[in-house]
Amino acid sequence: MDESASALHAAEYRRRLHAVEAAIARLDMLAGRISTVRIVLAIAGIAAIWWSVQGTTAPKYLWLVPPALFAAAVFYHSRVRRARARTDRAAAHYRVGLARIEDRWSGLGNPDTSLEDANHIYAADLDVFGPGNLFELLSTARTRMGERTLAAWLLSPAPTATVLQRQQSIAELRDRVDLREDLAVLSEAGVGVHPEELSRWAESANRLTQRSILPAAVLLPVLLIAALIFWNVTAMASPVVVILLLELGVVRLLGLRLFEVLGSTEQAFDKLRLLVDLTTRLEREPLEAPLTKGLLQRLSSSGVPASRAIARLATTVSFVESRRNPLIQILDLPLLYSVHAALAAERWRRDHGSAVAAWLDAIGELEALISLSAYSYEHPDDPFPELVDGDASFVGVALGHPLLPQRTCVRNDVTISRPTRVLLISGSNMSGKSTLLRTVGINTVLAMAGAPVRARHLRLSPLQVGANIRINDSLQKGSSRFYAEITRLRQLNETALREPTLLFLLDEVLQGTNSRDRFIGAQGVIRALIDRGAIGLVTTHDLALTAIDVGGAERLRNLHFQDELVDGRMQFDFKLHEGVVTKSNGIELMRSIGLEV
Repeated sequence: MDESASALHAAEYRRRLHAVEAAIARLDMLAGRISTVRIVLAIAGIAAIWWSVQGTTAPKYLWLVPPALFAAAVFYHSRVRRARARTDRAAAHYRVGLARIEDRWSGLGNPDTSLEDANHIYAADLDVFGPGNLFELLSTARTRMGERTLAAWLLSPAPTATVLQRQQSIAELRDRVDLREDLAVLSEAGVGVHPEELSRWAESANRLTQRSILPAAVLLPVLLIAALIFWNVTAMASPVVVILLLELGVVRLLGLRLFEVLGSTEQAFDKLRLLVDLTTRLEREPLEAPLTKGLLQRLSSSGVPASRAIARLATTVSFVESRRNPLIQILDLPLLYSVHAALAAERWRRDHGSAVAAWLDAIGELEALISLSAYSYEHPDDPFPELVDGDASFVGVALGHPLLPQRTCVRNDVTISRPTRVLLISGSNMSGKSTLLRTVGINTVLAMAGAPVRARHLRLSPLQVGANIRINDSLQKGSSRFYAEITRLRQLNETALREPTLLFLLDEVLQGTNSRDRFIGAQGVIRALIDRGAIGLVTTHDLALTAIDVGGAERLRNLHFQDELVDGRMQFDFKLHEGVVTKSNGIELMRSIGLEV
């Protein structure tokens, strides 16, 4: 492990954190001084008004000076507060980053249990989602699209070409610390931008489609102005009344459609606000890796950058929102103000609505890549795996679990390559068998997502993980643990018929039945999976299973974990050893706690 690189990156985070904390202290001091100035100006304003009322020789408009200065101080104070909020977010960004480097990150990130799928073939078994799990460690996404994209990558293996492209992009983004800080401070804490509502709004059909609406919206206000001038010259008000009635008729004719357009546009832009700053920042980042460069090119519509297009929508929305201004409310009907605002919103949707889905997808992929680049920067000793063609294989050197602290994580070498097709791991409970399965599985998931892995080196063929580790009975579904397990095994058999090759992980296989059925069932299940081309690992503390026949002795390799009973306590080294475990301490352990056996 390259301690120097990890230490350097931690030192860089601390340097930046100290700079941000110093900025926070300066802004707090400045905010305090502005508060004092505001109090002084308020008192001065009251004194100036009193002085002017007394009719003294004071300048006539002196009383206006303190309120004007007070308004300027309020404006400046709001800017200082916004800067303070941004620096707070930057400080939080680096504190969490340091926590990830120092293996104390659990509970500080976003576990997003809403992405869990109890029926997924490995997500629950490998702790992909939930507090203290893989997604929380990896995700720095600011949008729901980024979260979902990263989750999708962790839940499904990518083709080899895609994996290699992601590796290249993550390597390019790895040292872009400024970019990740800039994205972290864009909005308040929490994830913004939910894509479904935005896509639904952007891609829905325009409601104001009659060709006569725009000519009427332009002509009637012009005619009204002319009628007002005519009224002023001739004192004839009837033309004004007629035109106002025509305008009212237009508004009534459009009716509910008009207000649906205005309301939906306001709601959509509330969800697009974060995208303005986000796309602006991403567009100016020089990226050359083919994947990231292509994603940035997708952030446009008809040659207009996404940030500029969204800014145009912001201008339209400001017109929509200004309808609540009392003056605009008075002029709304005469100028057909709401109609023009709605037409502008519809024009934007016509010009750019079809591009919104592509923007959201591109931003999701960029955020997923940026999340994995942060992990790569913060764990510089974790390399990219090597993907190879040919026979199914998995060769890991010094393989560790990324959710375990590096200082306590025990690493093992794991090799599955021809002629070996399955590793059968024996040993007692708590000796490390399940952790080894999760270590192999979670590193394969990272590898097939394009991410770095926790190993000195990992070479593997394209693999689809399938796990039977954390299978439980369900009172609600009325199913036993054994039934749940054989249902998962059927799912693994079906998966083994598809590409890529299945890497199966079976923990204490078929322990819910009698020993005879277990032996026959386990032998048949494992042989069937191997015959379908799958490779995998199986754990057991039932030594009878170490003698199963899977179609040739060379196809199965026996390994084991050892344990020692010392002063009535079990001790484990968590290291893999060749062969079948030869020592059992179960009886001694039971006796050591007072059981009469």
